[in-house]
Amino acid sequence: MGWQRGEGDGAGEEPEPDGPDPAMPDAPGGQDARRDGRLAGFALGGKWDTCLPGPELAAVAAAAAGPQWRCPGAEPGELTGVLGRLAALESWAAAGRLGVIREMIRQDDLPFLDRPRHGDLPDEWSESVDHELALALASSAASAQKTAQLAWDLEARLPGTGRLLTDGVLTYSKARLISETFQYLSDEDAARAEELLLPELTGTTGKTYGQIMNLAVRIANQADPHLAERRRKAAVKHTSRVRMYREQSGAAGLTGRDLPTDETLAAYANVNARAAEYKESGAFPDARMDQLRATAYLDLLNGITAWERIAHGQLLAQDATPQDETPEDSGSETGPKAAGPEAAATGASSTTGTGKPSDAAAEAGEPASAGCDPSCRGCDRSCDECECGYGCPPPGGTDPDDDAGPGGGEPSGGRDPDAGDGGPGNDSRPGGGRDLGGRLGGGNDADDGDVPSGDGGPGHGDDHHRGGIVGRGQAPAGGPVPFPLRGQPTGRPVLSDLVLPLATLLGLADRPGEAHGLGILDPDLCRDLAALAAASPHTQACITVTDADGIAIGHGCVRSGKMTGVPPGGPPPPLVGLPARLNLTITAARLSGMLGAPCTFDTSSPRAPGGWALAPPDPRGSPDPPGDPDWCGPWALTLPGGLEFTVRLEPVPTFDCDHRNESHTYQPNDRLRHLVQVRDHTCTFPPCSRHARESDFEHAVPYHKGGRTCACNAGARSRKCHRIKQSHGWNVTQPRPGWHQWTTPSGRTYTQAPYRYPV
Repeated sequence: MGWQRGEGDGAGEEPEPDGPDPAMPDAPGGQDARRDGRLAGFALGGKWDTCLPGPELAAVAAAAAGPQWRCPGAEPGELTGVLGRLAALESWAAAGRLGVIREMIRQDDLPFLDRPRHGDLPDEWSESVDHELALALASSAASAQKTAQLAWDLEARLPGTGRLLTDGVLTYSKARLISETFQYLSDEDAARAEELLLPELTGTTGKTYGQIMNLAVRIANQADPHLAERRRKAAVKHTSRVRMYREQSGAAGLTGRDLPTDETLAAYANVNARAAEYKESGAFPDARMDQLRATAYLDLLNGITAWERIAHGQLLAQDATPQDETPEDSGSETGPKAAGPEAAATGASSTTGTGKPSDAAAEAGEPASAGCDPSCRGCDRSCDECECGYGCPPPGGTDPDDDAGPGGGEPSGGRDPDAGDGGPGNDSRPGGGRDLGGRLGGGNDADDGDVPSGDGGPGHGDDHHRGGIVGRGQAPAGGPVPFPLRGQPTGRPVLSDLVLPLATLLGLADRPGEAHGLGILDPDLCRDLAALAAASPHTQACITVTDADGIAIGHGCVRSGKMTGVPPGGPPPPLVGLPARLNLTITAARLSGMLGAPCTFDTSSPRAPGGWALAPPDPRGSPDPPGDPDWCGPWALTLPGGLEFTVRLEPVPTFDCDHRNESHTYQPNDRLRHLVQVRDHTCTFPPCSRHARESDFEHAVPYHKGGRTCACNAGARSRKCHRIKQSHGWNVTQPRPGWHQWTTPSGRTYTQAPYRYPV
């Protein structure tokens, strides 16, 4: 039975005192506070303990709890009652939010569209609704779409589940779990499954997230015996993917999701076989089995042979000192290991130290603790020690209430599947623009389809890099055995986007960087990634100048230079190179301070790996346009290995615009396109995080209505957000270059300021 409204509202009931209880002048703890008499109503069976959530309960709970929700004078049973009713109010508020979303769906419908319906709810709605929700709820458009789908489901197909959410019996995440579990059932089967499930949820003892998941899955498969097979095949066909994300530790995660079971088992067997080979070699006597498997996993992907790894003599991060170890590393677990809600959603086991399912963590969107996989069949060792090949389930790595994946917004990799041809009326280019960062390495220019040839853009032309950084895989005389660089693409390279502060690489400071789709990079990792990127012949680089707040105000692309010598000695060359786009950031104030002398790293500092240097422009060079900042002009950037490049810095039109790069045609020139991408960095729709390089160059005021093809009238928009901007009721203006104001059909305005780079 669900919560019942108390019967204290009718005549004849003695009213409860609304003010402080005179019998209790002081609250526990010696504080001068008075007990509110309404707290008694939150005791077991009391008026407020049994009433349905609503505005009256919210007002009473807030008043009775008092300042900071301390509930002065409350007894333990009353505290439990207040806690339970506040949780019910949270569910009630979520139900109200979904009800408002349903009304937005109704208002989006027009009679002439003749959409199919469930009652008065149309079965379809426009993307405009999803994007309005994304702005209002500060979520990604993908997450907003799922929220709208849940709102529709809880009235059109699962009204009983919707009532339990309104009554405070179910939390939002549990209601969403039921909706997603029943989504592949027909309307009739879903109604039958809900009818079987609801009695299990309305007892006096609530069900945890994991218990509801198991019940819903069992009942769904009872209603439709072929459901499991259909879901599995649909997942492999439509949602299989490889995802990279940032772990809470700052390390990276790489997972394959919804993969074919047979091929996944075969792939994991190959990982275990390679790990066993490493163990049997005796080259890594202190390595954990999970560390051997992680190394084997990446080696197989990067094309590194077992012999090369064994001869190299080092595993991943094997140089960690004992004081670097966490309690999890040393085997003394003081907190849960990640299993994540997504792992739970696929049926992975998640247990705490007591052996009971950790459902609270799954419901809250936090990583749940995990023991050994059931396939271990009674293994009594920790996953780190186990050699059976089955470790702890991987973390989900995402918020269960936000489906955009790490970084939010649209996917950071690949092309927008909806991308079409550009042209007037669809203000874009196929593929969403070009990147003009000059290559650090050699390779064939034709391998990079984003880069035009002979267009005179920055970083291109006759002085484009030729030969690149060579000899990076060759050791000095008497040094370690060299290996050819692995992990290099055989076709067109897909480059990682890295933003690395130059002050960190020059040894002047310890500033964190970031990687698109991965997040924050600690300073030491910045230096490691910069060295790996410099080792790849496909790497491209730019320098972005920022103000003190990290807003881009200047930019230059690397141009070719000359080899100035290879430093003697040094660490062994890496086994892999990292093809990347390096965006090296530095503040204008630091550049101005360097004008009098070149800046090289301090050889005695442990903060810099060596080889990075930045020298100011030659005063004898060609003068810059009048009014440009003093740091504009050609700078000399030296990388590890001694290769020197010329980078001509120029202003980025962010706070104002002199129209120097304006194009007098519909399509922007390459320099203008690139500078807008640098300034915006991502799509300018506030919740969207698609990289600007993968987005359209879009006019705020349309070109055919007199809008300029200039930075002061342009912004990066993903193809989907571009379509939304052009749909009915939406408008985008730029009060100044780099600031994008979105006005929605409801009349609300949201402003996206320029991107703030780490410096």
